[in-house]
Amino acid sequence: MKRPYFKQKEQQDGTQRVVSNRILVLALVIVSMFLVMVVRLVDIQAFEHAAYLAKQDDYTSIKQYTTAPRGQIYDCKGRVLAKTVPCHNMVFITPNNVDYEDLLIYADRVGTVFELKKEDFTQSELKDAYLRYASLLETSDPAYNGMDLLTEEEKAQYQAGEMTSSKLRQIQLAAINDEKINSVETRDLIQAAVYERMASNASTGQASVIIEDIGDEDSAYLIEHKLEFPGFDVDFNGWKREYPYGQTLSDVIGSVTTSTEGLPENLAEEYLAKGFQLNAQVGRSGLEYQYNDILSGTSEIAKITYESNGLARKEIIQPAVKGHDIHLSIDIDLQQDVDAVLKDVLTRLGGTENRENFYSLFTCLENPNTGDVLALSGYLMDPETKQLSYYASGNYTSLVNPGSCVKGVTVYMGLSEGVVTPGEVINDEVLNIGGELLGSFTNHGLVDDVSALSVSSNVYMFNIAMRLGGYQYVSGQPLGITDVSGTMNKMRQYYSMFGLGNETGLDVPNEINVYATGNNTAGMILNYSIGQLDTYTPVQLMQYAGVVATGGKMYQPRFLQYVKEVNGDQIFDINEVKLKQELPSENTEYLNRVQQGFRACVADKNCGDPLYANEHEVSAKTGTAEVNEWTTANLVGYAPASKPTVSFACSAPTSTVNNQALSDNVCTTEVMGPVLDRYFEKYPEEK
Repeated sequence: MKRPYFKQKEQQDGTQRVVSNRILVLALVIVSMFLVMVVRLVDIQAFEHAAYLAKQDDYTSIKQYTTAPRGQIYDCKGRVLAKTVPCHNMVFITPNNVDYEDLLIYADRVGTVFELKKEDFTQSELKDAYLRYASLLETSDPAYNGMDLLTEEEKAQYQAGEMTSSKLRQIQLAAINDEKINSVETRDLIQAAVYERMASNASTGQASVIIEDIGDEDSAYLIEHKLEFPGFDVDFNGWKREYPYGQTLSDVIGSVTTSTEGLPENLAEEYLAKGFQLNAQVGRSGLEYQYNDILSGTSEIAKITYESNGLARKEIIQPAVKGHDIHLSIDIDLQQDVDAVLKDVLTRLGGTENRENFYSLFTCLENPNTGDVLALSGYLMDPETKQLSYYASGNYTSLVNPGSCVKGVTVYMGLSEGVVTPGEVINDEVLNIGGELLGSFTNHGLVDDVSALSVSSNVYMFNIAMRLGGYQYVSGQPLGITDVSGTMNKMRQYYSMFGLGNETGLDVPNEINVYATGNNTAGMILNYSIGQLDTYTPVQLMQYAGVVATGGKMYQPRFLQYVKEVNGDQIFDINEVKLKQELPSENTEYLNRVQQGFRACVADKNCGDPLYANEHEVSAKTGTAEVNEWTTANLVGYAPASKPTVSFACSAPTSTVNNQALSDNVCTTEVMGPVLDRYFEKYPEEK
């Protein structure tokens, strides 16, 4: 049966409306999309054009960082201790269109044309070069990839996948010796060494320094023959570090990496975290490392793009800003004088009869009123060759047995704790403690707290220690100190009040503080009271002398006095004098007794004739400590006694035998007399 016509018509009209609506919606969507595209295009072309050009630039260029010239280091009188000298460097930026074989050809060409020698590379670089050379050998060669450097067991581990590549390289580098290096033809080894320098920054796009401080003739040749050396150029803005005073204070000032070395491996992670690039010249040790952030300045930033021939084009977008200059407390003239004294003494007496183990000597001086370190010197002697090596940093990186020079703290502690009273007299005679006989070097008879320091009475100190532990001496009875640990802790607290056993805070890396031995027996308390237990650095002993000198004030020792702004005389920063701590004012009388004891030691000639003869009143305390069959000699003190301007410490580890053939304390007889003479020549006492 047919549908009525009007029904069919109604159905057709409905279909057409649906289609029309859909077409309309589609058209609106298309128009909207078109409008969005037009708006976005206008936005890109008119508003964000510069930003997208910058992004394009970033994607097609590399940022190159060049270390700025370094700030200089001066002594307290403005003399340059470390200076930055301009130099020309041959640099290399890897072109886009070169392969491994091309780079090796260029490396060989550079080594040959510029006549490089093995001596132009460090031992570490030569080891790396050996491994690079080994990688170029035939696979059938036993030395291929340095496999000949492994034991059979190590080879098996590597082939079984049980050894990482870093461990493999570590083993190989350790096995490379001079014989291995010399087995390679010089030209081949230098080619590999130059290639290693070329490749050192290839992944980052940074310039690699191939030859530092290249001569003018070589610079001119490279510029004239650039087509023969693709990627090589001369950087006329290079610099190198020079130290005008040579060895003097060298290990304290430290060193800077060269432009061919970049970041030192052991500090790379630290420097990278600070934003330095792998090719940056940075402080490697000493004050150069301690104050690297001040000295290093702001790096030059350049944009590197590549031309159609694959060669790099450089455009500077941020010029370098030279680092700030730092001024130290060191007086380099005084420093050289102290060096000369120590060098002479150790050369004459080191290894001689009764001093067969005398192979090191240290001395340091500071202004006790500010903590300014004026000079510190140290030497080590090779027992076989008798050659000396410089070791001024040993004043804060090595420990010595202090001996009796710390008895000033013991007296101050005894008076402060009330176990002895000012002027109290004790008979210095051999003690019998449970059958063990203990005494001073010689019996001194009746001594009080001042004369006990002058003659260095062990017995007086033993009595202080025993009473502190709650025991009153009775001849023949065992040492009745029950709270050994508590007594030892109290003693160490007093010693720390004078800076002994704590880091001084001297502004250098790697300062050590103390080696504290066990405290499980009562006898150790007696040893501690005469400086025969814990060990300290010479700088700590100097700080202790400074506390006595100033009447109880402890200033933090420092090298840095202030920083000067780049290219000017404006002071950028001052390292303020820091009063770390001060002894209680109510105990001033007790410290005064210690000062009297120090002065008596010199006035009674118990601190040696040279100090007694000095026209400037010197206060001091000797110290000798038994170290097995040897004796370490020390001397601490200050001058002038009434108004101190210098405090000092001298240590001569194991400088004599400790039997009846005991030799003189070289610090009292040989070192501090001449050193103080040199000091007062430069810093006359104000009358």
